[in-house]
Amino acid sequence: MATAREIHRHMKGVGNIGKITKAMKMVAAARLRRAQERAAASRPYALKIKEVLSNVVSDPSVLSGLNPKKHPLLQKRAVKKVGYLVVCSDKGLAGAYSSNALKKAVAEISECEDDVVIIASGRKARDFFIRRGYKVLSYHIGFSDRPAYTNAADIAADAAAHFADEHFDELHIVYTIFKTALSQTPASEIILPVEPPAKEEGKAKAKASFIFEPEEDEILEELAPKYLETVIYAALVQSAASELGSRMTAMSSATDNAGKLVQNLQLSYNKARQAGITRELNEIVGGVEALKQSQ
Repeated sequence: MATAREIHRHMKGVGNIGKITKAMKMVAAARLRRAQERAAASRPYALKIKEVLSNVVSDPSVLSGLNPKKHPLLQKRAVKKVGYLVVCSDKGLAGAYSSNALKKAVAEISECEDDVVIIASGRKARDFFIRRGYKVLSYHIGFSDRPAYTNAADIAADAAAHFADEHFDELHIVYTIFKTALSQTPASEIILPVEPPAKEEGKAKAKASFIFEPEEDEILEELAPKYLETVIYAALVQSAASELGSRMTAMSSATDNAGKLVQNLQLSYNKARQAGITRELNEIVGGVEALKQSQ
């Protein structure tokens, strides 16, 4: 049985851990609101720019007049290799956030019959796929919980270069959609090449008409890279909000568990201390009785 001193030392250590987890919870909660606002603000713009570009590429007359070398992101080719851009966290202590995103990516990859290559965003994704022998083309780390638009631009430029060099013929992005601090959903989307909007059966949807000023070639040269940056940025801020929400929940649970463990240790400490006092009293009484008998 542990001594009272050992239990007291353990209790102090658990209490210190509880203080750390409580501080981490408060930091995550303070940053979550801003991340949630950024995620909510970026998603409508990303959906609209994707809708506009998808409607543009659905017009054969527009695509036929484009130079493939100037517009590699709009060129659809036979799929022989598939790329996966997997967005995870750089740090741990965020509950099941990273593991759920990685499970989603592995499930998607296992169903893919073509060769697969990886672009990782976050240390967890990089380490996971390297350890398991996947071909990781590149990785981007150090900003998972506070991404900036420049980070999305760097990833987009990297992905566009690999797509243009035919390192993959189709790019999927796996990220986490933020719903609430307690609910985050892993998702997967195809972001390259740009696909025409899906036709819904039984519904005749009016097709938007676009007038280009200046010419289509010049506008699409700017619009296609901007689309890729915007979609990746929206995924990064959604994942950042999910990471902070998951970390806040995990640290709240850890703080509660630390408090309960301290209470249990306090009972054990009191019992050990009482047992020590009782033992000492017994020794004193025994010593007194021995002195009386010796006299």
